[in-house]
Amino acid sequence: MVGEAQFPPRESFESLLEESLAGAATFEGRVVKGTVVAIENDMVMVDVGLKSEGRVPLKEFFSPGQDTQLVRGDAVEVYVERFEDKDGAVILSREKARREEAWNHLERAFKSNERINGVIFGRVKGGFIVDLAGAVAFLPGSQVDIRPVRDITPLMNTPQPFQILKMDRTRNNIVVSRRAVLEETRAEARSELIANLREGQILEGVVKNITDYGAFVDLGGVDGLLHVTDISWKRINHPTEALQIGETVKVQVIRFNPETQRISLGMKQLEADPWEGVDLKYPVGARFTGRVTNITDYGAFIELEPGVEGLVHVSEMSWTKKNVHPGKIVSTSQEVEVVVLDVDRDKRRISLGLKQCLPNPWEDFVEKFPVGSVVDGEVKNITDFGLFVGLTGEIDGMVHLSDLSWELSGEQAIAGFKRSDQVRAKVLDVDVEKERISLGIKQLIDDPFESGINKLRKGAVVTCTVSAVLDNAVEVRLNDGIPGVIRKSELSRDRVEQRPDRFATGEKVDAKIIQIDHPGRKVLLSIKARELDEEKQAVATYGSSDSGASLGEILGAAIKEKRQSAERAEQASRASDGNDDDDNDNDNDNDNDKA
Repeated sequence: MVGEAQFPPRESFESLLEESLAGAATFEGRVVKGTVVAIENDMVMVDVGLKSEGRVPLKEFFSPGQDTQLVRGDAVEVYVERFEDKDGAVILSREKARREEAWNHLERAFKSNERINGVIFGRVKGGFIVDLAGAVAFLPGSQVDIRPVRDITPLMNTPQPFQILKMDRTRNNIVVSRRAVLEETRAEARSELIANLREGQILEGVVKNITDYGAFVDLGGVDGLLHVTDISWKRINHPTEALQIGETVKVQVIRFNPETQRISLGMKQLEADPWEGVDLKYPVGARFTGRVTNITDYGAFIELEPGVEGLVHVSEMSWTKKNVHPGKIVSTSQEVEVVVLDVDRDKRRISLGLKQCLPNPWEDFVEKFPVGSVVDGEVKNITDFGLFVGLTGEIDGMVHLSDLSWELSGEQAIAGFKRSDQVRAKVLDVDVEKERISLGIKQLIDDPFESGINKLRKGAVVTCTVSAVLDNAVEVRLNDGIPGVIRKSELSRDRVEQRPDRFATGEKVDAKIIQIDHPGRKVLLSIKARELDEEKQAVATYGSSDSGASLGEILGAAIKEKRQSAERAEQASRASDGNDDDDNDNDNDNDNDKA
């Protein structure tokens, strides 16, 4: 009929359908281009030229580290998983499309040993996950950087180059390395830097590592050492006080050894040297206020200005505290006033004094107690050589062993003192520079030896008492207790009688003074000299050279005369004592009569 639609025969329709299905079947497992026709909730409708659109999850169109905006009409590549599901829809995948495309690109890069860009977006056991434009790769922890990285957060979600170490498409396994890229780049930069490096050159670097003695700075492929003494002009106890790992710093090349490729760096060299003209800024004798920066066993360091420090030696910290640790006098960060004692600009040393800002107690003492004054004090210490006596102003004076007693030896005299005893002494000498005061206790009384010796004269015969019998001498005491010595050879004119043991302690003997030893504080006597003098006198009195009398007869007469004189003197003494007794009796009788 005219106007009726003409339909192909049944056989033709089936053949066309089969042809159409056969053509569509070739789409499965392939990456095809499509057009976004709609975005519904979290699904994207994509037309790939088939009789129905495919649905792709929206999240598959977004990649880590990339800001992707999808709108209707955008052309996209998708992977056809199946032509139709049970509902008649086409199953598509953007992720698999990207993966196929990425694998093809990665295989070409792996074969040609080229770098590829990727983004670290996750962490797994032993390493990290990297997105390589759709393909997922594994980044071992040891391949992240040249040195261990404590915090990888700054590297996350940031595009950066990687080197493919291994890939297996059948196992869907890719291993990449960021360290290999850094090492290659570092080697290139190192060669270029070493070739152009010069002493005095100013560079920028990153603090790579910090130790107790300094910091290692990465100059871009090569490391240099920044010693702690070259970080700043001021004192730095540890590099962490001025630097942090990862910090960018400007440094100057101080020394460079091309053979060992060791580089010494400095930061303070980029600043003005505060020691220039320091001798003019800090003249000797001037006072300044500084801050205690460091305390040692031998003194304290005082910062006068940033970069300029002086040392107060322990001997210059206190007038009176001599054996005290500096930490007990000053403390760290304390503000103190000091006096400049010496400046050595070449050695960068300034000697300071702390005690010079305080009154000198030694000068005050000598003003109040000049030599010859009498002072009172407490025994602070007893040593083998004397006593230390505490005086005013927290200073001590010393009484030497030889100044303790006129009579006793030093060892005997010091045994009579103990700590905390109150003593009185005379000021013998004051040395302000050496900070010494000499005292004397025996000087409070006159020297009995000197006063007694004034009554004696050399050549006089005196009666003395034996105080000690020694092997080679006899010690005696004269009037007023003055010590004397009779040597063995002076005990008698006869050699056989020169024996100390024939004398006894307490025995009285007559001897002639032959010498007065002032330094030794003793008198030397001689019985022998006395006997010789008596012999000469007897010869002169009782005989002459032509008288014919023997020496025995002459000495016998002399001895007899001497004995008679002694008896007469004794009788006279007894008579005098008797008269004194009679006078006393008469006085008593007169007193009774009056009563």
